[in-house]
Amino acid sequence: MGNMTYSADYQRPGMDNWIKLPGCQYISSTKCSFSSPKLDIYEEIKLRLRAEQGNTSWSEVISFMPFEKAQIGPPDVHLEAEDKAIVVNISPPGTKDSIMWALAGPSFIYSIVIWKNSSSIEKMIETDYLRDKIDKLSPETTYCLKVKARLRTPRKVGIYSPVYCINTTAENKLPPPENLEVDVKNQNYVLKWNYAYANVTFQVQWLPKNPGKHSHNWKQILDCENVKTTQCVFAQNVLPEGVYYVRVQASDGNNTSLWSKEKKFNSDIQTVVPPPVINMKPISDSLRVYVGAPKEAGNKPVNQLYPLSYEIIFWKNASNAERKFLEKKTDFTVPNLEPLTVYCVKARAHLVDGKWNKSSVFSDTVCEKTKPGNTSKSWLIAGICTALFAVLVVIYAVKVLWKGINYVFFPSLKPSSSIDEYVSEQPLKNLLLSTSEEQTEKCFIIENVNTITPIEETNQIDEDHKKYSSQTSEDSGNYSNEDENSGSKTSEELLEQEMV
Repeated sequence: MGNMTYSADYQRPGMDNWIKLPGCQYISSTKCSFSSPKLDIYEEIKLRLRAEQGNTSWSEVISFMPFEKAQIGPPDVHLEAEDKAIVVNISPPGTKDSIMWALAGPSFIYSIVIWKNSSSIEKMIETDYLRDKIDKLSPETTYCLKVKARLRTPRKVGIYSPVYCINTTAENKLPPPENLEVDVKNQNYVLKWNYAYANVTFQVQWLPKNPGKHSHNWKQILDCENVKTTQCVFAQNVLPEGVYYVRVQASDGNNTSLWSKEKKFNSDIQTVVPPPVINMKPISDSLRVYVGAPKEAGNKPVNQLYPLSYEIIFWKNASNAERKFLEKKTDFTVPNLEPLTVYCVKARAHLVDGKWNKSSVFSDTVCEKTKPGNTSKSWLIAGICTALFAVLVVIYAVKVLWKGINYVFFPSLKPSSSIDEYVSEQPLKNLLLSTSEEQTEKCFIIENVNTITPIEETNQIDEDHKKYSSQTSEDSGNYSNEDENSGSKTSEELLEQEMV
């Protein structure tokens, strides 16, 4: 509609108000480019647009996620020439005019395509370095290259940068060292490289950050100055944790080579877990196991960056049967072992920190003999108690058997409890007892039996019985003052009947 200007607003998730979209205010074109430090490429953004002429309404609201729509632009490239190499310095896309890809920057992979200017044969190199060296080139030769960035996950490919060309310099008298490799041995790093010339010395430098941005911060490794061999050994604690770079330079006194290609080095990946040191101490029927960290030359324990767990293998020296278990403690006891027996143990350490799973080699095997301890005493006491119990059982069995024999062959004349219940009078009990068991009898004297009538006699007998029943005789015989006549016999019979 002729001279028309447009303005756009945006809204982030969780916001109620609309914000003016930078770069898209009062523009006459029907397109605009925008970027904002407050935008997150992984957030869903809402947009609205309206024409500024007249009282126009806002357009329909649309939404999009910048990551899905935005194109990965070309990275910025800066080249440095050497005699047989080109150093490529890369700036991630989106960092020059905006911060669109600031969060994704560390995840970029760069594809470098290089060729001789006089040839169409291309060579592709992939790197995640922001500073990389392409070596083994020809001196005094023009090379051209282009670079593009891409993301691994999710996969997204950018566009190539413009073509950059540069001439390599004249050949240096001393070539730089090549093929740098880093190994770990005990508590030291071992840096190795290849070099064809003899009678030279080497120096090694390291850089804790991106050399492309901090090339002036290279530092000398103290134990790697004027090294006369193609390797350098230095302690792990010389370098900090994280990612850094190392490089090597050769010198023959008069001439100095260019620096080697930088070697990227990750201390987390290279960290080697040393084997633990095992000590054992017998305690009665148990073994106390002590797991310690190895010691340096100064007898100081080696510091561990992460907590460790220990895999313990334990076995009897005379047997191949092994027991395996994991321990987080460095001091523990293996109980219930056989006395006076040799046991052996070895262990290795495991490091699990969420990123790396590493294990040491097994420690030296340590063997120890258990003591007699409380177990032997316990067995002795248990044996004595068992023997005493057996003797008591035998004695009890003999006693029971003897009672049985006495009951069968020598029965007791004492009346049973049932008889004793119904025969309560002492004289009748005496009839059932043997002479040896007969008790002292009670007796009484009856006088003037003949002058009493039968009825009176009976009453008199009752009274006399009550009267004299308390008199006792210490003799076992029976006495009476009656004559040996017929009258007395009748009274004795009556007495006996009454008693019955």
